[in-house]
Amino acid sequence: MSEKRNFSLERIERTYMKVTFFGGTKNSEDLKVDRRKLLLHSCCGPCSTGVIERLVSEYDVTVFFYNPNIYPEEEYLRRLSAQKKFIESFNKTRKAGETEKGVLTFHQVVLLVGEYNQDEFFEAVKGLESEKEGGQRCVECYGLRLERTAQVAQLGGFDIFATTLTVSPYKDYGTITEIGLFLGERYGIEYLATDFKKQNGYQRSIELSKEYGLYRQDYCGCIYSKEEREKTRK
Repeated sequence: MSEKRNFSLERIERTYMKVTFFGGTKNSEDLKVDRRKLLLHSCCGPCSTGVIERLVSEYDVTVFFYNPNIYPEEEYLRRLSAQKKFIESFNKTRKAGETEKGVLTFHQVVLLVGEYNQDEFFEAVKGLESEKEGGQRCVECYGLRLERTAQVAQLGGFDIFATTLTVSPYKDYGTITEIGLFLGERYGIEYLATDFKKQNGYQRSIELSKEYGLYRQDYCGCIYSKEEREKTRK
C-alpha cells in the first residue's frame, strides 16, 4: 500500500466534518448494555448484512459508507440507497423482536456516509489503470478506504474498526488484514481482523439481501472492474 495518503490532522478533521449521519441518534433508551464502539467500513449494503448481524451482539456498531471508487454516480447512489434501506429495516426488525422477547440489549446501528469524490480514487490508483482485477490497483483501493475509516474512527473516538470487504470470496483476506493492522497501528485504533466469509458468512449475506429486498450489484465498483465485467460478458 502506498504511503502517499498520510493525511495531516487538518485534512482528517475536514474529512470528518463532511461525513453525513443517517439512521437517527442513540438515546439512553437504546443503550441498555455498554459495548465497545466499532466503526465498520461498508463496501455495499448486501455485504454489510451478515457482518452487521454478527457484530451487533458484541459491539455498538456504526457503519461508515465510504466508496469513492464506485462508478458511475448513479451506481453509487443505488448502492448507498441499499445500505440505508437495510440499516433502517434491520433496526426496526431487531428492536421489535427484542421488545417482544423482553430483551433490553438493543443498540441502534447508525450510518455515516463519507464524501463521494472519485478524484480521490483515481489519484490513489494512478498508473495502475491497466492492472487486472485483484491486483495492485485493488490493494491501493482497499488502502484508500480503510485509511479513511481509521481516520474517522480516531477522530470519532471509536475503540475499533473493521471492514465488510472480507465477506467477499473475491477479496484477499490476507492483504486486507495486513492493510488494516498497519493502519490500526498508524492511527492508534484497534483493527478487527476477521474473515467474515467464514462460518457461511457470504451465503448468509445473500440470504439476508433477498430477505430485505436489496439491490445486488454485478461488478466490484470502479470503472475498470465495470469494463472488465463487460468484456467478460461479450
